[in-house]
Amino acid sequence: MVVKLILLVIFFAVMVSVGMYSRKNATSVDGFVLGGRAVGPWLTAFAYGTSYFSAVVFVGYAGQFGWKYGIASTWIGIGNAMLGSLLAWVVLGRRTKVMTQHLKSKTMPDFFGERYGSDALKVTASVIVFIFLIPYTASVYNGLSRLFEMAFHIPYTYCVMVMAVFTAVYVILGGYMATAINDFIQGIIMLIGIVVVIAAVLNGQGGFLQALQTMAQIPSDVPLTQGQPGAFTSFFGPDPMNLLGVVVLTSLGTWGLPQMIGKFYAIKDEKAIHTGTIISTFFAVIVSGGCYFLGGFGRLFDHPSLYQEQTGVIIYDSIVPHMLSTLPDILIGIVVVLVLSASMSTLSSLVLTSSSTMTLDLLKDRVMKQMSEKKQVLTMQIFIVFFIVLSVVIAWNPPTFIAQLMGISWGALAGAFLAPFLYGLYWKGVTRAAVWASFASGVGITVSNMFLKYIASPINAGAIAMIAGLIIVPVVSLLTPKMEKSGVDKIFACYDEKVTITKKRSLEAGES
Repeated sequence: MVVKLILLVIFFAVMVSVGMYSRKNATSVDGFVLGGRAVGPWLTAFAYGTSYFSAVVFVGYAGQFGWKYGIASTWIGIGNAMLGSLLAWVVLGRRTKVMTQHLKSKTMPDFFGERYGSDALKVTASVIVFIFLIPYTASVYNGLSRLFEMAFHIPYTYCVMVMAVFTAVYVILGGYMATAINDFIQGIIMLIGIVVVIAAVLNGQGGFLQALQTMAQIPSDVPLTQGQPGAFTSFFGPDPMNLLGVVVLTSLGTWGLPQMIGKFYAIKDEKAIHTGTIISTFFAVIVSGGCYFLGGFGRLFDHPSLYQEQTGVIIYDSIVPHMLSTLPDILIGIVVVLVLSASMSTLSSLVLTSSSTMTLDLLKDRVMKQMSEKKQVLTMQIFIVFFIVLSVVIAWNPPTFIAQLMGISWGALAGAFLAPFLYGLYWKGVTRAAVWASFASGVGITVSNMFLKYIASPINAGAIAMIAGLIIVPVVSLLTPKMEKSGVDKIFACYDEKVTITKKRSLEAGES
């Protein structure tokens, strides 16, 4: 217990120290929200990765999908790395940086307002962000609760409150730069921690080959496999179609999440984008791939405590904590700091995104006229406290499994925003009506499915909401009135602006 507490104290002391150090970068709105748009590749890549992966992945998703799909759940981590990180940086990175800087937009709702010339779109997007980031935040707290109860045997309520206070302190003090530096430190902990934990857990099962051999003997309870053994060690697992739905939601979802896209707003330059792409992909392969790979061995730790007494239903969120409960104290301490790192980095990104959206997109020039830079920063700091308090209250009695909470949040946000954001960066033909249609379908599919349950899994509902948006936006754009050509041309002119570049970065066309 002493070792675990010492590790926690050191961790929190470093986080607050970084907040104090970053205060000088948080005096202006641009500095507080985007780090002055001059954040380097390592900080940006780690900020992207640590915002991506939290206790939701390590405890909730790894446990639930490792149990359902066995070793094949590793495909989710590979999808996160290739589609959610590598391709997201390649397709969105440069264009997001160029267009958002040209439009002077600081948030995703601000982008929609400026790109499509509609204040109503901006306000609606900001409301969607605020509402649907709350279940995501609650899911992060929920993931931590299981781990803290296993490691410390103290009430989850106190753990949540302490974590919330420290997150608020360093985000309020240092803004985006504090979160980026802390994300880098937390990312290093995550990289080392996940490798150590996998090695320790598999070693406890006789090594990788022995663990795999034991897994191969377990009969599958999925109807597709008719109870045959070996499904949990097969290439695509016992249920490939539902596995694909999880890969789509958790990978493509990042393309439409405001807390993820905001990282591209803040990146420094071209070189930072190239370097950041490589670092971010490597980070995702190790952390996400490692989490799902570890979760894939969950059935080796089958135990009566994992099931509800009355119904016999498996408690997915308890699987990974139970797997780790047999580790030595020092390793449990590392795990706690690992998951705390992942979660606090995600929480800081969520509260900063939500507070900046509420201040800059809803209050500024509407409720509060003529807000000075200082007043805008102060308002964002107040909203950070408000958002953290609200999410803590919800987290004290979280309504459902972690994966379902996150599925609702990602499904609504990415379902609404992904298509109009992606097409808006590349295609001049997107219309306002198409953006409204995407907002309606993304939120509509996710929310209606919460009550009607016409799609069995909230995860699949979220994936369907995203794909629906990608189809709806071009179709509606072709059928509805176009935006004024001169205005759209002016927006896209930012891509044609001439810049001077060295031959190290680019060869001239036709040069031999």
